[in-house]
Amino acid sequence: MSENGFVDEAAIADGAAATVVNEQVRREPAAGLRGFVDSYVGYRHAGLEPGRHRGLPSPYLTLIFTLNEPLDILAHPDLAQPSDSYDSLLGGLHTVPAIITHDGRQSGIQLAVGPLGARALLGVPASELAGHDFPAEDVLGPRVREISDRRRCAANWAERFDVLDEALMARIARAGGRTRVAISAEVSFTWRRLLATGGLAPVSALAAETGWSDRHLRSMFRAETGLSPKAAARVIRFDRARRALQRRAAAGERPALADIAASYGYFDQAHLDREFGLIAGCSPTRWLAEEFRNFQATAA
Repeated sequence: MSENGFVDEAAIADGAAATVVNEQVRREPAAGLRGFVDSYVGYRHAGLEPGRHRGLPSPYLTLIFTLNEPLDILAHPDLAQPSDSYDSLLGGLHTVPAIITHDGRQSGIQLAVGPLGARALLGVPASELAGHDFPAEDVLGPRVREISDRRRCAANWAERFDVLDEALMARIARAGGRTRVAISAEVSFTWRRLLATGGLAPVSALAAETGWSDRHLRSMFRAETGLSPKAAARVIRFDRARRALQRRAAAGERPALADIAASYGYFDQAHLDREFGLIAGCSPTRWLAEEFRNFQATAA
C-alpha cells in the first residue's frame, strides 16, 4: 500500500487466476463536487467464485465506470428492461434491487450522485432516470469514452479518482449556475431534511414547513427526484440500516437485528425483515451471507 493509503496495483496482473484480489477504496470527491457527488468507491475483485451481487436502493443515483470487465446486469429494477452488459452505467433512484452477475472478476469505480445535483452534473433531473439503468454515454455523451481511456491508463486508485475530479469539475463549470435555479427551495429542503433525519421526518410536517400542501409537495418532489417523499424516506431508512449491518459484519460483530430495527426507525425486527424483503428482495441474514466477501474488503 502506498504512503497515501491507496493500493498500488502495478504488480497485479490481469488474469492471474491464482491471485485472490478483494479491494475496495473510498474517497470523497474534490471540494467543488461535494453536494453533487457523495463519494467515489474503487473496487477490484479477482480470483473469486462466480456469483451475483445485489445493487441495492440508496439515496443516490449510481454512476459506474468499469476498468477491465464489463458490468453484467441480469435483472434491472425495471423488470421489463432486458439484461445487458455495460462498460459504463448510470442508474436512477430505485426502490427494488438490480441483480449483477460476475465470473469471479469485477473492477471499476462507483460514484454516488445526489439527486439534487443531477441537473448540473448529468444535464437532466433525477426523475428522468428513476427506476432505470442506462449506458452512461447515452446521458453524459461521448466524453465518457475519453474519461474511461484516461482512467484505465492511470497507475492507481488515487490517479483514477483525480481523473474523475478533473472531468466532473469541468462538466459542472460548463453547466454554470443555470441548472440550480430549476430546483425549488421547498424540494431541496424536503430532501435534505429526510436525509438529516434518516427518513424519519413526517411528510405532513415537512409540507407544513414548506407552506405547501401534502399533495403539492408529493407532486413536485416526485417530478424532481422520481420518488415520492414517502418512498424516499423508506429508501433512506433502509440504506442506513443496511450500512449499520455491514459495519457490524465488517467488524466481526453479530447482526443484532432487533437493535438495528430500534435504532433506525422500524417498529421491531419483523418490520425490518419485511422492509428488507421488499427493498432488497431477501432477508437481512441472507444478504449478509451473500455479501460477506465485500464486507471483508471494506474492513480491510
